[in-house]
Amino acid sequence: MARAEETGGMNMAAIQRVYIIVLDSFGVGELPDAAAFGDAGCNTLRSIRRSPAYDTPVMASLGLFHIEGVGGGTGTPKGAFGRCRELSHGKDTTTGHWEIAGIISEHGMPTFPGGFPSELMKKLEEIFGRPVLCGKPYSGTEVIRDYGREHEKTGALIVYTSADSVLQIAAHERIVSREQLYDFCKKARAMMQGAWGVGRVIARPFIGAYPDYERTAGRHDYSLDPPGTTLLDVLSAAGLVTIGIGKISDIFAARGVGRHIAMDGNDDGMDKTLATQAEDFSGLCFVNLVDFDMQYGHRRDVEGYAKAATAFDRQLARFMAAMRPDDVLMITADHGCDPAFAGSDHTREYTPLLVCGASVRPGVNLGTRKTFADIGATAAEMLGCKLPCAGTSFWADIKNEVRISYLKNFHAA
Repeated sequence: MARAEETGGMNMAAIQRVYIIVLDSFGVGELPDAAAFGDAGCNTLRSIRRSPAYDTPVMASLGLFHIEGVGGGTGTPKGAFGRCRELSHGKDTTTGHWEIAGIISEHGMPTFPGGFPSELMKKLEEIFGRPVLCGKPYSGTEVIRDYGREHEKTGALIVYTSADSVLQIAAHERIVSREQLYDFCKKARAMMQGAWGVGRVIARPFIGAYPDYERTAGRHDYSLDPPGTTLLDVLSAAGLVTIGIGKISDIFAARGVGRHIAMDGNDDGMDKTLATQAEDFSGLCFVNLVDFDMQYGHRRDVEGYAKAATAFDRQLARFMAAMRPDDVLMITADHGCDPAFAGSDHTREYTPLLVCGASVRPGVNLGTRKTFADIGATAAEMLGCKLPCAGTSFWADIKNEVRISYLKNFHAA
């Protein structure tokens, strides 16, 4: 797992910084097996493009509309472009990010569309030492409205799930401190393994009085430990910097994440990503922009999703203007969540792949990648490492050899 080129602890690969920005749920069309997931006909990008609020000229210039199955592209893209197929059996955040980082999940993480079984609820009461309420799939805002008063009266914890592979625990901060709630979540995480091994256990503290309860920024996710070597592990072992912005640290159970940067929404996440561009580091900045999924996809808000895409595109222009010659940016997604589709679940879709930087040849069509893991394999190779995974690096297909030779000579000088 060591770097291929290393001198005095410094990364001597031509590329010094790789940014992977995950537009959470930004799918670009149904996968061939979408019908098996109940998702035939889904297409997140198609749905939001129909909104007059949608305007993403910067992503278009990189090749977004040249991607197979998307359509509408004109001119020669400034970036390399393609789409990725998910090999893992799932369509959730954890599975998608793990695959980007090199892990293929052969079995989907458990979901509980009918609610948690009584045996599980009893086990939770035993380890918590107090009763639990609900146990059903629920909206996070509705569940605290419907069960909040009983929780305040009895101290029972509100336990619920969603269409995702999650167990969520909500508690009023006046009744249960954040520290107590986090401790309950850690106990639940230790118990939720095997057949009950949900992708995430999530703390959901709230404040206020009925009926105007309000969830706070104290959310914390407790993920399963990744079952194999990830891109973050490889880069960390090689002594490179690894920065996780947003949910990245939670998704990977903090493993391999050297520096965690919390964020409050997409705009703040991009502001903090932009801030790292002024720093000198060699390694990876891995970003998750969750609002696309959490605020708009699940809530089936087409206009909100379109506006969020437009806002990101404006910040993307600023990011690209500040890129250094030895930076590479990859934009992708982890699954779909078509805001015009039935229900509120994620959708099984291809994800976009846009790659740009001074060292990337423009206009390269990367086609349909067989797995999200091609991204992790490529990022590792760019940084002089090798990621053992099912993915295939496409770095040789897109790199500008003249520019790479110049950068290598520059860094060696």
